Amino acid sequence: MNERISENEGRMAEPDFWNDRESAQKVIDANNILKTKHDNFYALSDQLDDLDVSLELLQEEPDDDMQQELESGIHDLEEKMNSYEMALLLNGQYDANNAILEIHPGAGGTEAQDWGAMLLRMYQRWADQNGFSVEVADYLAGDEAGLKSVTLLINGNNAYGMLRGEKGVHRLVRISPFDSAGRRHTSFASVDVMPELDNSIEIDIRPEDIKMEVFRSSGAGGQHINKTSSAVRLIHIPTGIVVSSQAQRSQFQNKDTAMGMLKAKLYQREQEIKAKEAAAIKGTQMEVAFGSQIRSYVFHPYTMVKDHRSNYETGNGQAVMDGDLNPFIYAYLQWQLSTENPD
Repeated sequence: MNERISENEGRMAEPDFWNDRESAQKVIDANNILKTKHDNFYALSDQLDDLDVSLELLQEEPDDDMQQELESGIHDLEEKMNSYEMALLLNGQYDANNAILEIHPGAGGTEAQDWGAMLLRMYQRWADQNGFSVEVADYLAGDEAGLKSVTLLINGNNAYGMLRGEKGVHRLVRISPFDSAGRRHTSFASVDVMPELDNSIEIDIRPEDIKMEVFRSSGAGGQHINKTSSAVRLIHIPTGIVVSSQAQRSQFQNKDTAMGMLKAKLYQREQEIKAKEAAAIKGTQMEVAFGSQIRSYVFHPYTMVKDHRSNYETGNGQAVMDGDLNPFIYAYLQWQLSTENPD
C-alpha cells in the first residue's frame, strides 16, 4: 500500500495530471481509499498495543474498572477487525462500484408482493446503517399490497462488493396477514445485483436496437405522481432486456439512468456468455420456487434466518429485517473465499 500510495501521489504531482479531469479524479479517489485502508491498519495495530499494555497492568494489579475497560476495548477491536477484514475480502474487479439491485416477487400474488416490499425495506435500512445512499430508480406497486418489482441504485464505496452475495432467491415462511384462516404460507422473491459501470467499460449499443417508451412516473405506493411523461422505459430489441427509470425529474436524466442500467445488464450478459456459466457476475439463474433459495427467513413455527451457502444463521429475524445483514455478508465473503481457495 505504501508503494501504491507513493506512485499515485507522484502522478498527482505531475504538471499534466489535471489534463484529463475524469482520470485524475479516479486516481485521487483510489488513493483516498488506499490511504484509509493504510491508516486503519496502523490504528488497529496501535489499539492492539494499548490493549496489551492494559492487560499487563491488569495482571500485575487486578482492578474491576480496568478489566471492564479492557473487555470493552477487546470487543471494539474485534468489531473493527471484522470490518477491516471485510474490506480486504472486497477485492473483486467491480466490488468498489455502486450497485444496481432489483427485487422481483415470485408466484403467489399478494403474499409474494408483500414479501418483496419487506425485502425492499430491509435493503433500504441496511444501506442507511452503512452509509450508502439509495435511489428508487423504478417501482411497480402490487395489486393489493407490496410491489411487483423495484430497482434500487445503491451508491457508495464497495456497495456492489457487499451486496453481490444477495443475488438469488429469498424464501419466507410465516403466518399470512392476508389469510383470514391464519395459515402458514411460503413466499419467494428473487434479488439480482449488478455493478454500476463507468465509461471505461465499452458496450456497443446501437441506437436502432433500442425502443424507448415514456410514461408518467410515480414513487413507491403512488407518491410524488408526476403529471408529465418523464419516466423512461428502454427495450433492447435483440436481447429483450427491459429497464426503466422514474427517479429523476427530467426525461433526459431518466434516459441516462436507464442507459446505465441497460449497459450493466448487457455487460453482465456478455460476461455470462464468455464464462459459459451464469455465475460469472449474475450467479446461477434459478427458478423462483422451492429448492432454489439462497436464504430462508422463517417466522413460524420458530424464528430463524439461514443462508444456505455459508450456513450462517440467526434466531433474531427481526434484526435481519431491520437491516442487520452484515453478518450474512461477511459469512458469504468468507464462504466464497474458501470455495475459491479450498486449500
